Amino acid sequence: MTSGGRRTIIVLVALLLLLLVGAAAALFLGAAETSAVIISEIRAPRIVLTLLIGAGLGVSGALLQGSLRNPLADPGIIGVSASAALGAVVIVALGAAYSSPLAAVGATIAGLAGMWLVTWISRSASGRTEVVTLVLAGVAVTAFAASILTVVVAISDSAGARATTLWTTGSLALATWPGVWSTLPFVIAGLIVAVIVVRSLDVMSLGDSAAWAAGVDVDRTRRLALAAAVLLVAAGVAVVGVIAFVGLVVPHAVRLLIGPRHGPLLIGSALAGALLLLIADTLARTIVAPVELPLGVVTAIIGAPIFVLLLRRTRAAQGGWA
Repeated sequence: MTSGGRRTIIVLVALLLLLLVGAAAALFLGAAETSAVIISEIRAPRIVLTLLIGAGLGVSGALLQGSLRNPLADPGIIGVSASAALGAVVIVALGAAYSSPLAAVGATIAGLAGMWLVTWISRSASGRTEVVTLVLAGVAVTAFAASILTVVVAISDSAGARATTLWTTGSLALATWPGVWSTLPFVIAGLIVAVIVVRSLDVMSLGDSAAWAAGVDVDRTRRLALAAAVLLVAAGVAVVGVIAFVGLVVPHAVRLLIGPRHGPLLIGSALAGALLLLIADTLARTIVAPVELPLGVVTAIIGAPIFVLLLRRTRAAQGGWA
């Protein structure tokens, strides 16, 4: 086994152990003074949902960055989060709950529709998807979806839709087991698709032309990777709202630790994403208790400085950017 392989295993095992210790501490800390019902019906679903959504965000970011060959790609940049949020809010405005399966389905459909629109806009005359145009189209779709979401909330008579301000900053305060069960199938489906495209993403890291020459259908691989990212993000958006920076920072950080191969990268991103969101949720609950901070605010506070450091490190390693 090479030194790089040993380092990868050490990093992944360390992330797993930290995640297990953190989850156990969050679940059982103060258990002697807490009833079993609170642990099983409030703490447990919240922790499980945190791990699911954190892992989904981490993997989705790695898929987007790999398929677009851009380490700064993020579900928010290419329109996934905003489109999914719009779909969830529309369903809620019609009377459903945010954590319901209907909201998750609405978020997924809207996320896929937004992704289809982005890829359609960015398709070149030759039929191939241009990466730079794809990112620019994602920015436009994000702005459009956010505007429509604001209009839906403004004209809605639904109390749930009018409470969107807190939800859009992310919150696990109302996590329940039904929310876990509505999220789980989407995360599993997204992970299955991610496994399907993982080898093709490694080839695509050499460039689209080289990947086409090697027999990889670049457009198909990119569409599958983007669809998997939508599945991983949309259900979480429907349950807890929009959470910033996890999908952006985590894959970039893991890539620096274990390298660019997408097999280990996806595993590491899932573990690190779950760990980061678990830490952020614990801080959100405890840092100014009994008041609970919005989860998305905490991830932004944690993620933004880390991202700036990673950005500077990457720029220094590449000798500056044009």
